[in-house]
Amino acid sequence: MLRCEGGAGLRRWLTLVTGLLECLCFAGAVFGWASLVFVLKTEGYFSYLCVNIPGVNGMQFLDCSGQDEQFSLIFTIASFMTNFLLLPNGFLFDRFGTMAVRLLGISLYTTGALLVAFSSSALSSLLFPALSFIAVGGILFLVTNMQIGNLFGSARSTVITLYNGAFDSSSALFLIIKLLFEVGISLRASFLFLAACGIIHLARTFLLLPRTHIPYPLPEGYTCGMKSRGQAKTFSSEQASANVNMQRDDVTEEMPFNKESAEKVATFWECFLSKFFLWHLVWLSVMQLRHYLFIGTLNPMLQRLTQGEPSLVSTYTNAFAVTQLCGVLCAPWNGLIMDRHQGKPRTPGVSEKEADLRASVLSLTLTALQCVLFSICASTPFLPLQYLTFILQVLNRSFLYGGHAAFISIVFPPCHFGKLYGMAMALSSVVSLLQYPCFILVKGVLGGDPLYVNIALTLLSLLAFIHPVCVYLHCRGLAARRGKHKDSSSS
Repeated sequence: MLRCEGGAGLRRWLTLVTGLLECLCFAGAVFGWASLVFVLKTEGYFSYLCVNIPGVNGMQFLDCSGQDEQFSLIFTIASFMTNFLLLPNGFLFDRFGTMAVRLLGISLYTTGALLVAFSSSALSSLLFPALSFIAVGGILFLVTNMQIGNLFGSARSTVITLYNGAFDSSSALFLIIKLLFEVGISLRASFLFLAACGIIHLARTFLLLPRTHIPYPLPEGYTCGMKSRGQAKTFSSEQASANVNMQRDDVTEEMPFNKESAEKVATFWECFLSKFFLWHLVWLSVMQLRHYLFIGTLNPMLQRLTQGEPSLVSTYTNAFAVTQLCGVLCAPWNGLIMDRHQGKPRTPGVSEKEADLRASVLSLTLTALQCVLFSICASTPFLPLQYLTFILQVLNRSFLYGGHAAFISIVFPPCHFGKLYGMAMALSSVVSLLQYPCFILVKGVLGGDPLYVNIALTLLSLLAFIHPVCVYLHCRGLAARRGKHKDSSSS
C-alpha cells in the first residue's frame, strides 16, 4: 500500500473522502428516476397525454399510459446515453486525462440541472436532454474518481467497488428532492442548487486530482494529489509499459500468467476479442437490462399493485429510494471478496494476476445469483414482497457495477482501462434499449401484466453464470498445466 507522509498522506485521504462524497451525492442521481417521476406527475408534466376512457357501468377513468410511456422513454434514452457515450469518453480519458474529462462532465451535469430547473409542464420535452446530460455527467464523475483506488495498493478493488456503491446510493438524491418538494421546496430551487454545486466539482478538479492519470502501480516517491501531475506522465510512459507487459498473454489465452512469454502490451483489439471480455459483456448486459427495466417501470408497476392508491405508491417509492442508500454499504463487500487473497502467501508458481482472477470467480457467481433472486421477486405480483425486491436490487446493482470495474482493472492492461470500460458499457447500453420495447409489449399486447416479460428476463439472467464458469475453467487449466510442467521438470 502506498504510504504518503505528512501533508501528502492527508491529501490522499482527502481525495478519497471528497471523491466518495461526490459520487454519493451527485453521480448516479438519474437512477432514482422513480422518485422524480412522482414529483413530475404532480407538477403535470406530460399530463396532456392522460385521457378519460369509458369503464364498466358507464364510469370513466383516467388512462395515463401515454404519460408513463414518455417517462419510460426519457429514462431509456438517459440510461442508454450514460453507457453508450462511455466509449468515446473512455478514449478521451485515456488520451487527454482526468482534467479534460471532468470539465466535460461538470459542464454536462450543470447544463442538465439548469434545464430541469427551467422546465415546466408546458416545456416537458426539456426533460429528454436534461436527464441525459445529468446521467452522462454523473458517470464521468465516477470514471474519473475510480482511479483513486490506485493510491491504495492492496485495497484497490475495495476502493473501486466502494465508489461504485456510492454511485448506486446517489440515486437517493431524487428521493431527497421529492421529500423537499413535499415540504414546499420547489423543483426549480432544488435543481438550481445542484447546478451551483458545479463550483465544488471544479475545486476538486483543480486542487485534488491530477491533470492526467493516477498510475498503477505507483512509482517510488509518488506524491499524492496536485503535485503528482508531472510524475504521472513520466511514469505512464516508462514504468506502466513494463508493468503491463505480462498481461498480453492474459487476453490471448496463451500461458496467461507466464511473464517470460510476454513481449509487448496487448492491443486494445486483442483485449476486446478475448473470451474474458466477451463473456464479461454478456454477464454485464443481461443483468443491466433487468435492472433498467425494473427502474424504468417501477412507478407503473406500483400503480398496478396498489390499485393506484397515491399514498401507497408514495410509501413504496420512498422505500425503494431509501434502500438505494445502502449501495455504498453493500459494494465494499464485493471488493473485500476480490481482495481477500491480498497479503497472503501465494502457491509457488501462481502470479498475482492469476490469484486476482481466481478471486473474481466467487464475486462473479454471487452477482449472477443475486440477479436471478432479484428477478424472481420482482416477477411475483405480491406488494409486500417488493420490500425484499428493493433490497436484492440494490445489493445486486452494487455488486454488478463494482465488480465490472474491478474485473476490467485486474484482467486487462491499465492503458486500456478507459476504452474497455467504456466499450463494455456502450455495448451493454445497446442491449438495454430493449427495455422500451418490453414496456410497450407489456402495455399493449399483455394488457399491463408484465409476468411473461419478467419470466423471460429471469431466464435470460441465467446466461450470466457462463462468465464465472469460464473464468474458473481457465484458472483450473492453468493449475493443471503448471502441475504437468512441474512433473516433467522433476522427471
